[in-house]
Amino acid sequence: MNDLYEETKNIMKKYKIRADKSLGQNFLIDENIVEGIINGAEISTEDLIIEIGPGLGTLTKRLLECAGKVVCVELDKKMIEILEERFKDYSNLKIINDDILKIDINEIIKDNIGNNKNVKIVANLPYYITTPIIMKLLESKLNIDTITVMVQKEVAQRLTSTTGTRTSGAITYAVEYYSIARVVLDVPSSSFIPEPKVESEVIKLEIRKKNKFQVKNEELLFEIIKYAFMQRRKTLINALSNMKLFKNKEEVTKILQNLKFDARVRGEALKLEDYVKIVNSFDISNKK
Repeated sequence: MNDLYEETKNIMKKYKIRADKSLGQNFLIDENIVEGIINGAEISTEDLIIEIGPGLGTLTKRLLECAGKVVCVELDKKMIEILEERFKDYSNLKIINDDILKIDINEIIKDNIGNNKNVKIVANLPYYITTPIIMKLLESKLNIDTITVMVQKEVAQRLTSTTGTRTSGAITYAVEYYSIARVVLDVPSSSFIPEPKVESEVIKLEIRKKNKFQVKNEELLFEIIKYAFMQRRKTLINALSNMKLFKNKEEVTKILQNLKFDARVRGEALKLEDYVKIVNSFDISNKK
């Protein structure tokens, strides 16, 4: 077994820790994966890192060695005790005991940016709340550079998919709207204790500093995409006809015809640019 495995087992034994399934805890024990995350996120001494769910601090240790400052946001109080004791000699660490979905991340950045030039988010996300966390990070329009996260492989494929393909979902469109996404590395289940039943991947989202999609109404854009994917087997006309936004199916049909979309097209077949065209094709002021 490698040194990280032994170190993790010793920490768990010392603090009488067992992975909490309700919090989606699986502890990373693969040193190569840790280095892969550090390299993929391109951590430097000019970076403020916000680490979500540091757990026992396996990744935190390397982040502290490479980054200017690390802010850990951890919900589990047992983990807070471990982090405080393990890293008491590090001056570039701040630990926050809170729920990432409830806190103001902009305030965290403002309070901790200091002389650092870049802000990067790094996390081994609990699988059961991956989507809400990703959406919060994107929709909050944070002044950050990148998001490098480990997620379930199936979710990673959807997040990094191309819009307008069968592997895309509603979240794929949000990811493309706000960022440029790519897979950094594959993570086998043997990289954790306890071993999860699924494979994982590390993905990186490079936040767009200037959005290339000129849409009149962002909120409406994602509302339309949501309806298109709620019943993805339906044609787009039938799916959007359920929205209060439109008077009837004929109105939806007319909009799609004017844009030269096939009347039988399904929502999943349209790219993000196509949805932008739909939103921009009519007077938003008449749709409130």
